[in-house]
Amino acid sequence: MSFFDLYAPRLSTGDEKALLHAHLRLNRDALLWKLEGLSEADLRRPMTGTGTNLLGLVKHLTGVEGAYFCDAFGRERPRLAWEADEDATLGEFSDMYAKPDETAEEIVANYRAATAAADRSISDLELDATGRHHIGITVSLRWMLLTVLLDTARHAGHADIVRELIDGAAGSNREWPGVAPIHDVAYRQNYLARVRGEVDDETWFTFIRSRKSTT
Repeated sequence: MSFFDLYAPRLSTGDEKALLHAHLRLNRDALLWKLEGLSEADLRRPMTGTGTNLLGLVKHLTGVEGAYFCDAFGRERPRLAWEADEDATLGEFSDMYAKPDETAEEIVANYRAATAAADRSISDLELDATGRHHIGITVSLRWMLLTVLLDTARHAGHADIVRELIDGAAGSNREWPGVAPIHDVAYRQNYLARVRGEVDDETWFTFIRSRKSTT
C-alpha cells in the first residue's frame, strides 16, 4: 500500500484533526524522501551561503516536533544529545547541521522517534488542549499542528531545492513528483529553453505533441 493510499481518506474527507495530521505526515515523508540515495557527504553538504543542508533540516525539525508536541504539553519524548552540548550552553545550537560524530542514520532515527512521540501526543490530545510555547505563550494543539505543518512544508521545500542542486532530482513528494524525472534529458532541456524564452509557442507545442504521439 502506498503512502497516498494510506492517508488519502484523511487528506480529503477527514475531520479537522485527521486532516492536519495527515498533511503533516505527508510532508514529513516528503522531507525524508529527499535524503534517499545520497552519500553521507552529500547529505551534509551546505548548499547555500547560510549553510542550508539536508541533514540539518531533518535535525532541526526533530527538535521542533519534540518541543511543540511533547514538551509544550508535558509529555514524554526522546532526549537529544545535542540539546545539552556545549554549543547549546553558548547559545549556538547545532540543530541545523550534523556534528562530525553524528551520522545520517542516527539523525533520521532521532527524527522518526521524535515524530512517533509527537504522533502519540496528537492522538491523545484534543485540538483545544492547551500547552506552553517555549516563548511563554499559551497555545492550543490546533495552533501547534498548524505551525509545525507549515514549518515542515517550508523545510521540505528547502530540501527539494537543495536535493536538486546536488544531483538534479526533484519533486514535491514521492506520490506526485510533479516534474519530469532527471533522466528525461530532452524534456528538461526543452523546458528550460522555454522558460528562458528561447522556444516559441509552435516549437514547444510541436515538441510536446511529438512526445505524446510516441507514448
